[in-house]
Amino acid sequence: MNKGRLEAFSDAVIAIIVTIMILEFKTSETPEIKALLENGPYFFAYIITYVFVGVAWYNHYYMFSLTKRGTKRIYWLNNIWLLSMSFLPVATAWTGRFINERGPEYFYYVVHLIWLLAYFFLSDALANANREVAPERYQKIKAMPIYSTITRPYFWVIQVILLVAIYFFPPIELIFVMVEIYMIGNRTDKESDQLFND
Repeated sequence: MNKGRLEAFSDAVIAIIVTIMILEFKTSETPEIKALLENGPYFFAYIITYVFVGVAWYNHYYMFSLTKRGTKRIYWLNNIWLLSMSFLPVATAWTGRFINERGPEYFYYVVHLIWLLAYFFLSDALANANREVAPERYQKIKAMPIYSTITRPYFWVIQVILLVAIYFFPPIELIFVMVEIYMIGNRTDKESDQLFND
């Protein structure tokens, strides 16, 4: 399969996910600004998730630009990654409506963790598909922030701390995702700056 087909499919699914997220935002029944401000928590959750999806898409695109070959395993892992991402509109809407409640924040946490693990396995499959044909690309994929972070023992320590912290302060999950966006967005390979050049 031409990897461009898989990228185009991924782009279409991600675009639909982002569209569904904005459709979850309910238009105010009254013309006062304060009515709009009442939806502030959902705006907050929406903006964080939108930027998160944007950073994820960028890294996904960069990974696929590095790969020289694909496999059936990559195809299915990519589908699982998209499936995990497809739960983000529900998690975002629920969290945005009940930002100080544990249940929605734990659900967002679970969706986020499954997304991270799916991304990790997809990255690993892409890296291993290039190990022999393009060793330098194999190393670049392995060095990407999400992959290198999940392989460190402290990742799981952070997850345990986060699970406990959500119990006492539920919005910490969205704050954690904000920090993650900053870390992943700023630690991209300099070569990725050339992605959109002709």
